[in-house]
Amino acid sequence: MTSNPVVAGAGAVVAARRERAVRAAVEQGLIGADQPVVGLLDVAGIRAAAAELRAAFDEVVAPGTPVLHAFAVKAASLVPVLRLLADEGIGCEVASPGELALARAAGVRPERIVLDAPAKSTSELREAIELGIAVNADNPQELARLDSLVAPRNGPGPAVLLSPLGLRVNPQVGGGSIGALSTATATSKFGVALLDPGAREWVVNAFTKRPWLTRLHAHVGSQGCPLELMAAGVRATYELAEEINRAVGRQQIDTLDIGGGLPVSFGSDEVTPGYLDYALLLRDTVPGLFDGRYGLVTEFGRSLIAKSGTVLARVEYAKSAGGRPIAITHAGAQLATRTVFAPESWPLRVVAYDSRGVAKPTGPDGPVAQDVAGPCCFAGDLVAVNRPLPELTPGDLVALLDTGAYYFSNHFAYNSLPRPGIYGFSVDGGNGGKNSRVRFAPVRSPQSLDEIVAESGGEHMGALSGL
Repeated sequence: MTSNPVVAGAGAVVAARRERAVRAAVEQGLIGADQPVVGLLDVAGIRAAAAELRAAFDEVVAPGTPVLHAFAVKAASLVPVLRLLADEGIGCEVASPGELALARAAGVRPERIVLDAPAKSTSELREAIELGIAVNADNPQELARLDSLVAPRNGPGPAVLLSPLGLRVNPQVGGGSIGALSTATATSKFGVALLDPGAREWVVNAFTKRPWLTRLHAHVGSQGCPLELMAAGVRATYELAEEINRAVGRQQIDTLDIGGGLPVSFGSDEVTPGYLDYALLLRDTVPGLFDGRYGLVTEFGRSLIAKSGTVLARVEYAKSAGGRPIAITHAGAQLATRTVFAPESWPLRVVAYDSRGVAKPTGPDGPVAQDVAGPCCFAGDLVAVNRPLPELTPGDLVALLDTGAYYFSNHFAYNSLPRPGIYGFSVDGGNGGKNSRVRFAPVRSPQSLDEIVAESGGEHMGALSGL
């Protein structure tokens, strides 16, 4: 499957912007001896991804079909990022009270938020309904909680609700290459397992008894899941919606939430697959999905922002052990948690720069196989092992590419390492050429040592001693 021609070949432009931003980060003092690690976000890249998503589905849906693209907040739980995406027409999919608070802080309107947490408390459900936020119940017990919250609002006749309410199902179509991210396996913790004995009949009956239940939700998985598997899950969900609507004798289900999870290629700057690839496959696999009878919700996360992020870290020391060079840097498991603990599933490209932020050439003997290590105090804190790179020396910089999603906001506080500053950038006067100018804006300030002490119970210093 080929990538969208809109984005194919755009990798060189993305790389040029990144190269210019790295140099500017050094020149403007965002990284150095006192701030040895920083995150950079390409604002133009994020905007382009949002535009591509909107355009892809606009091409396949019937005119006038309501479509909400809701960003999976867990992928980048940063308020300025959520605001930028909202400006680009993207809502929020939230899975916790904290993520909901972030979406609201970003000014995202309630009708553009979807709550999908697998362990929602009654108070969370009540708040969402009162705010008018869409809710997808995960299981029969949660649906019973919704019954108790909906009933007092309604007497005889049709229910009057502030929120659209739906049910998540697991089509059990199988898993991809990363088990932890495969949410439609036979034993997945998410949703009602449709192939379990009696489950499908229970779902149909649940909708028949609840005229206010108007949405059906499924999500097959994300990284490592082929598009065909994702499309199979959407087809199963669509067929169930058709069955339910026939059973109740009307179009009770009016919206299908088809999840997200477009996989990202971490091997180059090119975007493949693209949103149009997926939208066209859905049109071929589930022809009725886009005919205008169903509103649509998507929940893409990683694919909207991964390519726009770069972690930039200073090389503090260069040493060797057993004959292998090792570069000790300030970016390890605290940022690249998935890569350190599951390197086969989450390999990252690493690019070497000199202390000025200029791409470092290889020496006359070619690249040197070396380990790129982080600052955490355990032996396995390695973001790359035996990786051929220009030989790294103290003061050089390493860039971990494609780290815009999950790497910036899901910090692992091992050794009480501070969260780094995150900065968005734009490149004016070209796409990274010699005469271009880079402007930065803060997304998150570097965490101070005082803040680390405070969140580690500093104000309760003597509490245990007094027991």
